[in-house]
Amino acid sequence: MVNVKVTERSKAIEYAIRDVIVNAGQITKTGKKMFYLNIGDPVAFDFPTPQHIRQALIEAVQSGNNNYSPSEGVLELRQAIVEKEKRVNGVHVFADNVLITSGVSEGIRMLISSLIEKGDQILVPGPPYSPYMSYSKVYDGTPVSYETVEEENWQPNIDDLRSKISETTRAIVINNPNNPTGALYRTKTVKQMLDVAGEHDLLVLSDEIYDQIRYVEDYVSTAHLAKDLPVVGLNGFSKVYLMTGWRLGYMYFYDPNGELQELKKAVEKEQRIRICASTPAQMAGIAALRGPQDHVKELVEKLRVRRDYAWKRLNEIEGVNCAKPEGAFYVFPKICDVGSKWKTDMEFAVELLKETGVLLVHGSGFDPVYGAGHVRAVFLPPIEILEQALNEIERFIKKK
Repeated sequence: MVNVKVTERSKAIEYAIRDVIVNAGQITKTGKKMFYLNIGDPVAFDFPTPQHIRQALIEAVQSGNNNYSPSEGVLELRQAIVEKEKRVNGVHVFADNVLITSGVSEGIRMLISSLIEKGDQILVPGPPYSPYMSYSKVYDGTPVSYETVEEENWQPNIDDLRSKISETTRAIVINNPNNPTGALYRTKTVKQMLDVAGEHDLLVLSDEIYDQIRYVEDYVSTAHLAKDLPVVGLNGFSKVYLMTGWRLGYMYFYDPNGELQELKKAVEKEQRIRICASTPAQMAGIAALRGPQDHVKELVEKLRVRRDYAWKRLNEIEGVNCAKPEGAFYVFPKICDVGSKWKTDMEFAVELLKETGVLLVHGSGFDPVYGAGHVRAVFLPPIEILEQALNEIERFIKKK
């Protein structure tokens, strides 16, 4: 008998967004109609990857760009990212300070593994995007969530953020626009968060994957506001450029005083271990950034209609309260009867799935404190699909 011992580290890994699919396995076999509102993949619905980006991938493959590329990424793509960040976000960085990753999640892992040692803490928005929690734990650190206030459209509580800083805090994460809440942090709020980071000499990690998917105008990139404070920005092509399955992302080091070069070198070492991001996908990424941008406005306007419908419809259901999303494509409603009719939000989500085929993500899977009692849903499907799914949710809640 082979003695295989699985590490405690691996047992502790959680990713609620996909973990919930396990519960759907047996249900799909029954032939029940399913409503997949759990994963933020616009390409799975009626948001196809733009033709010029698809064509660029085909041409890259056919012209022989199928070899390993530099571990840090194709230089032309890194230069295109510099242009994009200046044009879209008013952030000035150099190509040497841009690194290409296989999606933002890989960038998160590389950064956290380079920053966190046993006993260290990282401050994350409550609730955060799951990998910030999971990877912090994997690398023997402690994620600490700072409050974001639901009644204020999930804006960060600056006093709470400040109160949770300790001697072991290594970084503050800003996820703006936010996943899972759909919050858009106000410019004033981001400035205050940067002030707190400056007071305590803390690095800021700014996840801006949804930077161009927003429904109000009060948005400014963190690095644009940072002045002389260092910021590591994380971004990618999955959401805005509709390239989810292509796994292409990037990080940049906004480093006005040269304080981040040791961290950058550590991340580069991790990049060498995994060889490189997909070379053909990187060539298509150049076309995405330098080609037509018309689809972005169309994407946002289409999503705005679905956002308005889903938000209004959810608030019409007795026992459901939902803040209005101002960015990304998620709603994060509170299920008021969690704690009475249902013991937990997980129980609510599982029972809902079994009875209706509607697949949501339980809020405590993002954060056991600030996510509890909530569920996350995407509003990516067409209105007629959203209507059917929300009708099922209402019937289920009324029945109980």
